[in-house]
Amino acid sequence: MSALGDLLRKPLVAAFSVAAAVSIAGPAQAVPSFADVVSIVDESGSMSGEHAWLGGMVTSLDSGLNTAGLTPNLFGLVGFGASSAHGVAGHSHLVGGGQFGTAAQFNTATGGLVITGGTEDGYSGITTALGYTFRAGTARNFILVTDEDRDNIGGGETYASMLAALTSTNTLLNAVVNAAFRCGDGSTALGMSTGGTGYKADGAGGYTTCAGATAVSGFGTTIVDYVNLALATGGGAWDLNQLRLGGLTATSFTDAFVDIKVQEIVTPAPEPGTLSLLGLVLAGLAAMRRRKEEVAPE
Repeated sequence: MSALGDLLRKPLVAAFSVAAAVSIAGPAQAVPSFADVVSIVDESGSMSGEHAWLGGMVTSLDSGLNTAGLTPNLFGLVGFGASSAHGVAGHSHLVGGGQFGTAAQFNTATGGLVITGGTEDGYSGITTALGYTFRAGTARNFILVTDEDRDNIGGGETYASMLAALTSTNTLLNAVVNAAFRCGDGSTALGMSTGGTGYKADGAGGYTTCAGATAVSGFGTTIVDYVNLALATGGGAWDLNQLRLGGLTATSFTDAFVDIKVQEIVTPAPEPGTLSLLGLVLAGLAAMRRRKEEVAPE
């Protein structure tokens, strides 16, 4: 029997052989070896608690990434919404003398954040962070922390331009904001990920997951400007007010936030080309089936 005849006789085997070749030639995006994470932080008068939270959270995040095999990880800090003298627009806070430093250096740098502002534009902060110099092959992550909606200070940024800038650079955004989330059963969620997975405090400092989570309310345009943007990049959105409750709820919040951030970083999305190659495999399988029907004896 000819090679073509054998291929037509066993189309499924041939197709799976092609699929195996595709998995080698066009794999999902490689797991990064390290991460560059920039926190973009509101510097208005109500944010002192969140400023204090950031240092410990980043220390835990770095530890979680190290455990997952990612190192060395670097952390940057951008402020926005401070007084005119300090900077209302997005501006860099040096970490270890540069844009990025270690978790310990980041913790020290948070001491330079101020609480004197009153006009906050998170898009301006994101724009500043996008201008940072990132390492080749790094996992790029932004963490926006603010209790206000967007005060447009005239930089020209829009939701569409922000989404395009983030997705074109494979930058994943998480938003810790003044918005409330509910699970599908109506219970309170600490936050949610793309796809509707919610995270609930378990009353003992841990957390559980739930399905059907949605953002149900937010301060001003917080959901439109920040929650939707974070989810559209594949990141998560989180209720800052749950963190502010303190106690075991705050512990649950931080544990969930850090765990999900680590998961997002070490489980990258497939590259677009992978899906295209899979489509070619399926199309080839269909063509082989049609060809077999054409040559099959009556």
